[in-house]
Amino acid sequence: MNMDRRSFGKLAIGGAIGALASSVRLAGNVDADSAEDRLSVHIFSKHLQFLDYRDMAEAAAEIGFDGIDLTVRPGGHVLPERAEEDLPSAAEAIRSVGFEPNMLVSRITSVSDKVGIQSLRTASELGFKRYRMGYYRPDESKDLEQNLNHCAGELKELAAFNQEVGLHGAYQNHAGRVIGSYVTDLALLLKGHDPRWLGCQYDIRHATVDGGSSWPLGLRYLAKHIRTMPIKDFSWFKENGKWVVRNVLLGEGMVDFDRFFKALRGYRLKPYVSLHLEYDLGGAEHGDREIKISQKAVFSAMRRDLKRLHEMWEWSAD
Repeated sequence: MNMDRRSFGKLAIGGAIGALASSVRLAGNVDADSAEDRLSVHIFSKHLQFLDYRDMAEAAAEIGFDGIDLTVRPGGHVLPERAEEDLPSAAEAIRSVGFEPNMLVSRITSVSDKVGIQSLRTASELGFKRYRMGYYRPDESKDLEQNLNHCAGELKELAAFNQEVGLHGAYQNHAGRVIGSYVTDLALLLKGHDPRWLGCQYDIRHATVDGGSSWPLGLRYLAKHIRTMPIKDFSWFKENGKWVVRNVLLGEGMVDFDRFFKALRGYRLKPYVSLHLEYDLGGAEHGDREIKISQKAVFSAMRRDLKRLHEMWEWSAD
């Protein structure tokens, strides 16, 4: 496919951050002590699925990203059932522009998913270090405790697998009717697990949607488990008399990034970022293979949000 290649306060929130900072550092957060005060930002490859692997990697490098959060899931850049055949080509393309294969997005929620497990084994062999899991949906015939106990069993087995192959698996807190939308439930599920192998891909957008102004409490509970985070923004809008959530340009919505980034600094956390552009981009926001706007327009939006993200992180140091 053709591509246009040129085209809290700082120390505390509610007094809790300082109290937990040392325990978070001991949990093995690899980014916390980086000398360079800069986020490592990977582009969520869902938004570049209109490109092949090489063009995807070259576009990400030219725009200024630090890597690619590769979709290895149904409908993704790499299909799980074809990971052994296709994932090496994707990893080679990623390396060809100077990136390391680092992050990927999977569907996996259980070691019984043999196709998903094999795709993760292949990813580990190729040098990938971190993956995002799929979601658990509650069985409405069971109560909260029964649902959480089921998830706990699945996570225990996945944590053992992750340790075996050297991967960090992260469960995203996602707004809506999924386990973990209430981040306190997720904190309970992760309690006792070694965060090297199992953690949370903390999503401040979803935490704000479902948690409003209470998100700092959930962040406190999950801090030591966070190694990666998606970044995106949203606002509430009234449509036909009903309030709905709509994704917007980064920094133009309701997410309090200044407070959030100050909180991360207080915990001495600097997770790897997966930048999401979920607002209207002619289908690129949904991972469409054929998009309705120019590639140049998509790349321009990515440059704009990437620049804004780095600015907001820098400002949060003041």
